[in-house]
Amino acid sequence: MIALTLAQVADIVGGELADITAEQAAATRITGTVEFDSREVTEGGLFLALPGARSDGHDFAAGAVAAGAVAVLAARPVGVPAIVVPPADTAATSSGALEHDDAHGSGAAVLAALAKLASAVAAELVAGGLRIIGVTGSSGKTSTKDLLAAVLAPLGEVVAPPGSFNNELGHPWTVLRSTTDTDFLILEMSARHPGNIAALAAIAPPSIGVVLNVGTAHLGEFGSREVIAATKSELPQAVPSSGVVILNADDPAVAAMAEQTAARVVRVSRGSGGADVWSTDEVLDELARPRFTLHAGDQTAEIALAVHGEHQVSNALCAAAVALECGATVAQVADALAGAGPVSARRMHVSTRADGVTVINDAYNANPDSMMAGLKALAWMARRSAGATGQKRRSWAVLGEMGELGDEAITEHDRIGRFAVRLDVSRLIVVGTGRAMSAMQQGAVMEGSWGSEAIQVPDADAALALLRAELAEGDIVLVKASNAAGLGALADVLAEEG
Repeated sequence: MIALTLAQVADIVGGELADITAEQAAATRITGTVEFDSREVTEGGLFLALPGARSDGHDFAAGAVAAGAVAVLAARPVGVPAIVVPPADTAATSSGALEHDDAHGSGAAVLAALAKLASAVAAELVAGGLRIIGVTGSSGKTSTKDLLAAVLAPLGEVVAPPGSFNNELGHPWTVLRSTTDTDFLILEMSARHPGNIAALAAIAPPSIGVVLNVGTAHLGEFGSREVIAATKSELPQAVPSSGVVILNADDPAVAAMAEQTAARVVRVSRGSGGADVWSTDEVLDELARPRFTLHAGDQTAEIALAVHGEHQVSNALCAAAVALECGATVAQVADALAGAGPVSARRMHVSTRADGVTVINDAYNANPDSMMAGLKALAWMARRSAGATGQKRRSWAVLGEMGELGDEAITEHDRIGRFAVRLDVSRLIVVGTGRAMSAMQQGAVMEGSWGSEAIQVPDADAALALLRAELAEGDIVLVKASNAAGLGALADVLAEEG
């Protein structure tokens, strides 16, 4: 973060000083990072006292100051130097912009103050030349963010969120990682309600917006794909006329957003010469890593991605389009993409154990679109990496629940079970006991008249026990579910064994 005094921060967020004098606050600068985890506090930093599911950050304020924080941003006095903020605007809370409110509003109050601080810092840095890139979509945001960081790195200093820091806490927290040395700030923008993306864009207005796709993630929250599309369109609407919007023209709902922005539009497409940036000659290697020819106007380059799955081509095209807008050459983009392997944990991370078992750890999150993409990659690897025998490798899909699908949960889980059969996946392990998971297992059975090929187990421990008993040399395993299903630890253990 840029260096600010505690007095300046208090003025920005509209807070009152507690356990520190005005003179001390005017003389004390924040020189470290802003943290909401007291274990991550750095010397000279600012600690955010947020309530959590199991604990309240206010209880850790003294420890954070002892660890080096110069003050705490809090909703009440905490016995150490603090900036105490007033209750959050109830209108902002009810809009859905603030998701972590506690019973007394302290969470919303601190988050509202955090947003104000991030907005002020972003405005100053943009005036100094910072370029902000916002990315949204129903799936692929984190993978695209990682690719963007790779292609922009040769052009300057890049700040991007770790993992999926893309909500009303992670978004401003990422903004505050930027300094006067930062050239590019990449921000993921997620939403659970209409208005969420607009609220995030207001904190740090992007000069470049990227919309990847409109799918069915969070369908239970939004109610329809049309509402999801309208919410995603909040990003291109937020980009000013001086900016650029990158749209995936292969998704009709995204392509239609060209009519909803004042910014210049750059279209990307897999195989369409009508786009501004497009691909041809796509092939996958034995581990489903794409190769293709990148076209940008009359320039071309051969691209070999280090990430897995054909769906990564669209992500790479969007990243390439951004980099080209920021001054990269096509050759620089090709070199950067070739070295851009998986960065964020549990997202199509492929590893092969000593016993020849390949594990695809894609357990961080899941929705119907990303689940089908993962299954396609699994099926491709099983066919193409057969080895000396020439026989297709035995494939396992270990799948957990896809959350937040609302009334469509049964239908969508049934569809995934059937899809696994159509791809000729050898074994399906359905993890969980709810109705949706039963629908997935029964969908597979009905689609392929399967017997023991599709089995439902109660939890991750049961799935791991089954895999330990039955995995054989050369098998390939996909582990995928929404994060709440808790299959990430299973995938980690599975990859380490053997």
